Order: sequence, then structure tokens, then C-alpha cells
Amino acid sequence: MMQNLPAKWDMEVDLVSVGSGAGGLAAAITAQDNGFSALVLERAAELGGVTAYSMGEVWIPGNHLAAQAGIADSPESGLQYVSTLAMGYGDERAMRNQAIHGPVALKYFESAIGLKLQVIRNFPDYYYPQTKGSAAEGRYLEATPFAAEELGEWQHKTRLTPHLPAGFTHEDIFHGGGLANILGWDYGLLADRLTKDLRCLGPGLAAYFVKGALDRKIPLYTETSAEELIGDGERIIGVRARRDGKDLFIKANRGVVLAVSGYERNHDLAKTLSNLLDPVSMVFGTVDGAHFRLAGPAGARVARMPDPPNLGIHMPGEEHDNGTPLWRGSLPFLGLPHTIVVNSAGKRFANEAFYRSVYFAVDAIDGATQTHPNYPCWMIIDHQARTKYPCGGAMPGQDLPEGFAVVAGSVAELAGKIGVDAEGLQKTVAQFNKYSEAGADPEFQRGTSPWGAIMTGDLNHKPNPNLGTLSQGPYYAIALKRMGGGGITGTGLLADNHCRVLGWNNAPIPGLYVAGNSMARLDTGALMQSGLSNARGMTHGYLAGLHAAGRPSNLLERAEMVP
Repeated sequence: MMQNLPAKWDMEVDLVSVGSGAGGLAAAITAQDNGFSALVLERAAELGGVTAYSMGEVWIPGNHLAAQAGIADSPESGLQYVSTLAMGYGDERAMRNQAIHGPVALKYFESAIGLKLQVIRNFPDYYYPQTKGSAAEGRYLEATPFAAEELGEWQHKTRLTPHLPAGFTHEDIFHGGGLANILGWDYGLLADRLTKDLRCLGPGLAAYFVKGALDRKIPLYTETSAEELIGDGERIIGVRARRDGKDLFIKANRGVVLAVSGYERNHDLAKTLSNLLDPVSMVFGTVDGAHFRLAGPAGARVARMPDPPNLGIHMPGEEHDNGTPLWRGSLPFLGLPHTIVVNSAGKRFANEAFYRSVYFAVDAIDGATQTHPNYPCWMIIDHQARTKYPCGGAMPGQDLPEGFAVVAGSVAELAGKIGVDAEGLQKTVAQFNKYSEAGADPEFQRGTSPWGAIMTGDLNHKPNPNLGTLSQGPYYAIALKRMGGGGITGTGLLADNHCRVLGWNNAPIPGLYVAGNSMARLDTGALMQSGLSNARGMTHGYLAGLHAAGRPSNLLERAEMVP
């Protein structure tokens, strides 16, 4: 264990949380509720982290809110589902730990901070119904609208998101026809909520935890960078931070929690840990792997899960608040009718209506030619799609900005302009049109996933929400760029069931904890399920806070004793 004690301490608390998303705030709140002081450090100018940038989904099987709604489910069923998705890459004990403690953490924060979540009705798991243990509804939860004025002076220092209409809940979006039917949304309701600053989705979820910290008078230090962990030769006992251009030495009597999300804005780490080539990112610049920089000198062990790229699009002129280009995830667009994704041969290569299918296929390697046959790739749409559906930040029918898309009067002309095999693209479009008219895609089973129909399709389109012909010019091609996973990255710090970081000897590093996307995904394995990231952050923070307070949960051990 490293020893790098400072000459003097500038301040002293019991627990320091590095990062102000759900994981860091949950840990600080839990520790404080158990009699120990906490402090939250946030490098950015706003609180909320990647939690606030998310859709705010919290996926917890066997939760009590579903039971109250008359939906039968259990943590065991959810564990069976996650174990199948893990494909052998996960750790059974870690998965069981999350399954057991997710519902417990939910109840705790409902009582402790007034967290108000509701079931997203008629919203199925990713792999329902084909995967054992999957559920038609009940596991997806989301925050009820949060009145941001309750944050007081922190109202405008708590993060919003440029990616989603954060004045709507999922129920509001689905009632208006889904993400595809943006013209059918209740803009009167949206305007009212925005005027009153009633926050939903990720910004709403994050705001509940910020309010919980404020109610406890937990100090929240923004624009403060954790630079170095401090050890005494036996354990981690503090942090050296930078604040207002000066070093700040903070003693942490019970430990430090690293909850800084992933690393995708660090191109070197994205390449070497996730094998992403020239990636872009949809998140803000501080998501750059600080947990590795901090925990590495303490001997922390890392682990990697399968980690496909997302695909993103950028509309010229759209920027983050710091002036960097704003990249949007392509998930809401790829599975729409009148839309396909093709490679340089002009061929489709995956089920566009289920983004995980596309993303894993993008990085396929042809060992004979030493190429990625499916990258570069393009989203191809026609005039019908532009008339009916949004595209990036453009509303239906709105002109696309210069440089965003390549436009042509025919499929062959479009292929020539983007360097795609013209004969291949024409054959692909002709075949896809036949599938669309029949309402079935025998090649890739597009349109067979209930989740894909709801999230990436048009439920008003018949006979299949995800299938529609490309038959009306002009035609458009939009280049898709490899992108990180919105803070959800494949490599993280390995931890035990109390969220203590493990060293390369597989023993806990005393005084060092990890939560959320900074932790290796041994509790999920190969395939992610949306909503798990926020559930993990909340649960990890709860477990870390309990252990740091000397009250570690024994629920996993008790479950393991049951024959």
C-alpha cells in the first residue's frame, strides 16, 4: 500500500465521494444517515453526472412498486435473466448481490430522501420474450417529475441533458406515440413543465439525490478535481484535490468512494481498454477515466467485459456547453420505417431495430482480409422518413443542416456519392422493400422485438412498426461514427460485494470503494440491459456507504446459507 501523507490536512470528514451522480451521492447520503460525515467532490461545474444525462431508467426486478401495481415478479427471475445475458462473462455472486440489494436500496432511498419512482407500464425488458426470466413490464422504473426549485441555489448548478425532452416521462412520450412520433407529443404539457422546471428522466432522477444531499447539509464541492489518493501504508485515508487553483488535502477517516462514471472522453483509454478506433462521445468532457488514475497507484485490479461501440451522429452547429461537438446516439433512429444501415458493400448487416445487434456487428473483424467489413457504415433514409420522423436534432420535414447528410435523387446516385457499391445498395433496398411490404424480415428478424418496436419504431405504422419501404426520393445517407456508451464502458475497477476495490491479490484495498460505471460490470456480464446502470449506481453507493459506516449488509451471505 502506498504511503504519501501530507504535511497537514486542510479538512477532515469520514467519507469522500468522488463524483456527483447517483453512485457518489447515494454513498454520501447512506454514510451520513449512519452517523458519519460525508463530502462530495465534482470536477465539473454542475452536479448530477452521467445519471443526469441518462434516460433515467432504473431497472430493478422484484421491486415493490411493481408488486403494488399487481405485476408478479421476483429478484430470482431477474437474476435468471441477467445470468443468461452475461453469457458466462459475469460473476454469479456479483449478479446475485445486485439482485438482492437493488430492491432494498430502492426502498431505502424512498424512505431516506423521498425518492419517488413509478413503474413504466407496458415497457418490456430488452430480450423479452425470448430469454428466460425476462418480463413484459414492471422492472423499469423512472422518477416522477421533480420540482427543481427545491434545490434552491443549486437549481441551476444541477445538470440537465441536451439529448432528451427532460420535461416528459416515458409515459408521456409513449402516450404521444413514442420517440418516433414527435409531432404527436403534448407540447403544452412539455412547455408547462419546462416553465416550472419540473424535471423528469435522468435530470429528475439526479435531482432527487442532489436534494437528499442538500437536506443533510453534505458539502458539495464543484469544480474540484480529485488528483491523488492518499495512503498511510495500510489503507486509503484521504484525497489530494485541486480547488480554485490550490491543493486541498482532505482526510477521509472511513474511506473514499470513486464514482466518476467511465472513460470514453479519454481517447487513449477508449482505444486501449474498449478497442474503439477514433471514437466520439455523447457525454461531457470530465468522463475520462479518473478512477483508473486515482486507484492505479493503490494497486487496484481492473476487469473488462465485451464492449461494443455505440453509433453516433453529429449535426453541425450542435455543441456541449463547453463548446465541444455534441454527438447524439443513433438508437432512436436506426429502427424507424424507411431506414436501413449498410456497410461499404451496400448491405445490411444486423437488426437495426435492436441497437445491440448493430453495435456488436460493427466491430466484427474479417480475419482473412484483416478488415472491419461493417465499418464505415451509413444510415440510409428516404423522403418518407424525413417527412414523418425526427433525425438527429431536426424535426420532421425540417431542412437538414449543410454537411450533415449526403442527398441524391436515386439510390444508385446516393451510392456513388458516398462510395458504397451501387449494385449492392440497390439490391439491398429492393429486398428490404419486399420485407417491409410483407411486414417480416427473415434475414435479421427486424421488428420482432417488443422493446425495439416501442423504443425505435413507429407503433402507428402498419404492418410492422420497424419496417417501411425506401421508395420515395430524395434519398439521404448519414455517416455513423463509433461512439462510447454514454458513460457505460466495458472496463472498470474490480470490487467485492461491499463495493470495496480489490487489488491484484484479490484482497480488498482498505478504505477504497467504487460505485456505478466506475466498477467493472461483473454483475451484468456481456450484454447490458438499459436501466441497470442507474440501478447499479444507486445500489453500489448504498452498499459502500453502509460498509464505510461499519454496518455492512449481510443479505448476500444469508441468501448463500439457504440450501
